Parts: sequence; structure tokens; C-alpha cells
Amino acid sequence: MPGHFEPLPGGGAAVALDDVEISIIRSLAVQLLELIGPGPAEEASDDPLAELFAEGPSEPPSDPVLKRLFPDAYRDPEGDPGPKRADEEREYSAEFRRYTENDLRAGKRENALAVIRSLDALSPSGEGGAVLKLAPGESQQWLRSLNDLRLAIGSRLEISDEDDGDLLYHLPDDDPRKPMVMAYLWLGGLQETLVTTLLP
Repeated sequence: MPGHFEPLPGGGAAVALDDVEISIIRSLAVQLLELIGPGPAEEASDDPLAELFAEGPSEPPSDPVLKRLFPDAYRDPEGDPGPKRADEEREYSAEFRRYTENDLRAGKRENALAVIRSLDALSPSGEGGAVLKLAPGESQQWLRSLNDLRLAIGSRLEISDEDDGDLLYHLPDDDPRKPMVMAYLWLGGLQETLVTTLLP
């Protein structure tokens, strides 16, 4: 089990993590929370119905990581759609973002918080680590959060496709990106084994 998730009887998954791994995942999840930002609670209305229909932003985020986490909904896969089509796509994307981004942010916040809470609840194993056991619902939250963490790190590393990731394997040890690359690859391994545990 060290370093990868394994299925639990009856559903869910388990992984053995050492103290350093626990600290890294927790720190990354906290940074993701800070990046996503607080929820609308501070300005929330006392009217739950009004809050349900509150509009979000219509413009894409300026931070490249947030752009990756909250991409435009409408883009022409063929490339340059022409000026009129591009204007329509921007309009549709703005409308879609206005009514969905708040919920998407709330979901990503809740997933990251679930990761932090489950790590905080771990009991030390006495060998400098612990075994994390996740129920099926928690496994789904972890999977979504691991994906968000990899998207965030990949964006910072400017990884746009699989070939970029392959190049990172060969970075020299003194490259300042190396620790981030190692975290990116390690989280990818965790994510892959967690997906496997969730397959029927």
C-alpha cells in the first residue's frame, strides 16, 4: 500500500502516507483553497432563495491557474472561428460562467476541505506516518481535489500536453522547478491508483 491507493472491502480506498507526504498534500490543499478564494458567506443575503440565484463573474480569471481550473465553456475546437463566431463564444461563455462559477468554486473548496479534514483526522501509526482510509464519497472528493491540484501545478509549470510532462522527467536536479515537478508526478501516481480503486 505505501505510495498508492488500494481498494477497501465494501468500497472506498486506503493509502499509507508518511509525515512528509501528509504535510505536502495538506499544504497544497490549503494553497488551493487560498487561490480559489473564500465563499460568498461574508456578503451573503439572509434570503436563501436570493443566494441560490446570485450571479457570479462573467469574465474569466486573470490568474492562469484559475483559468485552467475555471475554463471558458465555449471554445471552437477547430481553432480560429472568425470574428463573429468568437464574439458569440465569448458571450455564451460569459453567460455560462455567470451562473455556474460560484457553484464550481464552492465544489472545489469543499473537495479541498475534505482532503484537509481527512488528513487532520489521521492517527499516527507510530512509524512516522499513517494509513488514510476513505469512504467511497470521500474517495470521489479526493479524486476531484487531486485533479485540481495537478491542474494548478501543471499550469504553473506551463504543461499543456503529455509531451510537456515527459520533458519534465529529464530536468536536472538543480532546476528550480524540480520539486514542483516531483509533486506533480507523485500526485499523478496517487490519482491514477485512486481511479483504479473506484473502477467497478
